[in-house]
Amino acid sequence: MSAVEQIRVEADETGLRLDRWFKIHYPGLGFGHLQKLLRSGQVRVDGGRAKTDTRVEAGQLIRVPPMGVDAGRPRTAVLTSNTMRDKHDGDVLSQMLIYEDEKVFVFNKPAGLAVQGGSGVARHVDGMLEAWRNRKGEKPRLVHRIDRDTSGILVVARTRGAAVSLTKSFRERDTKKLYWALVKGVPAPHEGRVSTYLVKEQTRDGDRMRVARHGEEGADHALSHYRVVDQVAQAFAWIEMEPYTGRTHQLRVHAAHIGHPILGDPKYFEHDTNWEFPGGVQQRLHLHARRIVIPHPDGGRRIDQIAPLPPHMVQTWNLFGFDEAAEND
Repeated sequence: MSAVEQIRVEADETGLRLDRWFKIHYPGLGFGHLQKLLRSGQVRVDGGRAKTDTRVEAGQLIRVPPMGVDAGRPRTAVLTSNTMRDKHDGDVLSQMLIYEDEKVFVFNKPAGLAVQGGSGVARHVDGMLEAWRNRKGEKPRLVHRIDRDTSGILVVARTRGAAVSLTKSFRERDTKKLYWALVKGVPAPHEGRVSTYLVKEQTRDGDRMRVARHGEEGADHALSHYRVVDQVAQAFAWIEMEPYTGRTHQLRVHAAHIGHPILGDPKYFEHDTNWEFPGGVQQRLHLHARRIVIPHPDGGRRIDQIAPLPPHMVQTWNLFGFDEAAEND
């Protein structure tokens, strides 16, 4: 780079420390070199001096002088329900794809994209899969679902035989599905299980699940496990959730049932009138299907895939200083 550049901070970079921002954009730049540039005022944020621990915000302009190091690979546009609007179905599927072999596709579904059609749904994954019919005319098949507003792992079978095998694995619960969520408050104990019966009810805002009364007709058993990964004082908690059963909205209902609803949940988040939504956090559902471990249709091994967080959760994780590596602690 031979000239001064002004680079605008992206929405999913909000909350990043300035040194981490440079590490992403200019991986060859040493920390000591960056400190010298900051001390001399050559690197500025919105025209003002900054430090390595300055946290950047979306829309800010970062002045980057000639540094003699190569920039990282250009950032690709983040896939969201808005950015995919003018893209061809096949292109959207390609950008969602995180794993494939002869029998299976694994996608990272963005929040806001429905898996199947329904009332008021113009575009959905099942319809988009028409673009990926194979030479025999076979369309890839859905084998499970995740909520429209939930992002993350979605497994799709490429053949009829693979669909039978994968569906059996889900039905017999021979799969491990892990979700990440941000909830209000901090659950106590930090690890636990939630076991209830759930029933669907009609409301003015559409179908909604609720915890059933003892012996209520039409109720199904739902079992979830949770673990607190990190927290912000006693105000918020990053939790990992594992559904043992697969009921509609199960994790969302269970989080609310234990008194710690998922932030941004339009159906199940309730709070008192004195509570304010945290600044810098988007009012979108903070629930992400992070990981799946499932037997491969051919047998003998398991598919184990992790889906990166969606932009609104990246922003929140940066804001709260959550370290994704902490999930393994």
